[in-house]
Amino acid sequence: MSEKTVRILIVDDQTLFRAGLKTLLSTQPEFEVVGEASNGEEALRLTALYRPQVVLMDLRMPVLDGVSTTRRIRKCFPDSQVIILTTFDDDELAFEGLRAGAIGYLLKDTSYEKLFEAIRAAVRGEHFLQPSITAKVLAEFARLHRPVLSGDQPVEALTEREVEVLRLAAGGSNNREIADQLVLAEGTVKNHLSKIFSKLNVRDRMQAVAKARELGIL
Repeated sequence: MSEKTVRILIVDDQTLFRAGLKTLLSTQPEFEVVGEASNGEEALRLTALYRPQVVLMDLRMPVLDGVSTTRRIRKCFPDSQVIILTTFDDDELAFEGLRAGAIGYLLKDTSYEKLFEAIRAAVRGEHFLQPSITAKVLAEFARLHRPVLSGDQPVEALTEREVEVLRLAAGGSNNREIADQLVLAEGTVKNHLSKIFSKLNVRDRMQAVAKARELGIL
């Protein structure tokens, strides 16, 4: 991804936080902050103007809150992915943000490595959640999007290693962390995940874990 620029819009009502975040993102050569907004209405205007690939969205803002803004961005600008970046470790807020169309949910005290990883995952169209809320959100996701399984369409069994990889992914570990814990190459972990997605007929980790929980694999 280093050859391409990822256009990012920062939406937060705190000026100092926006400035600090912009400085942090500027350390990555493929990231470009194309705009800053202090409320939802500004965010909609700047999204229309700059068409960012990723919008980093606060939840509590004046004029128009983050959930409502996320919903409108995803409806009007579906190519712009939204990552909620907030101080609130609140289950209901997380559910509302994801229902509105956010692809990620992080707390502001997350590490910069996790933030960078979440942005890169969003560009790929993959969900990325704060580990502390992953299990709760996945349980809710499984409840709301419970698949109808047909007896004549069995799911191919996962290997013991694939289950280990998926269990660590469910706990919020990234590919490098999974590789370290299982003493594998990072490329091997990616291959395992690709096979898991194929066997479960899902697109990303969030859906894979939800499906595995539904099937009783995890």
